[in-house]
Amino acid sequence: MNVEEEVERLKEEIIRLGKLQGDGSYKVTFGVLFNDDRCANIFEALVGTLRAAKKRKIVTYDGELLLQGVHDNVEIVLKAIPTTEVATTAAVKAA
Repeated sequence: MNVEEEVERLKEEIIRLGKLQGDGSYKVTFGVLFNDDRCANIFEALVGTLRAAKKRKIVTYDGELLLQGVHDNVEIVLKAIPTTEVATTAAVKAA
């Protein structure tokens, strides 16, 4: 899987595990992502994928390097995405 594919999968997982915010973004804590079995099976290097997504301005979070335990409560915000993309993701999840 290349970086772009991993970032797309990360977006799907944040939508699955996160909470929808009033502005259309999704929030999830690093601990929830890191400790999720499905995420553990998908992402060989979750922190690296998060950094790639942050660099592409797809997600935001405080700090540069997130570590298990120390940063479990850091909120990761998936920026609001177009409605059509959300509908497509929801349709894929339902299938």
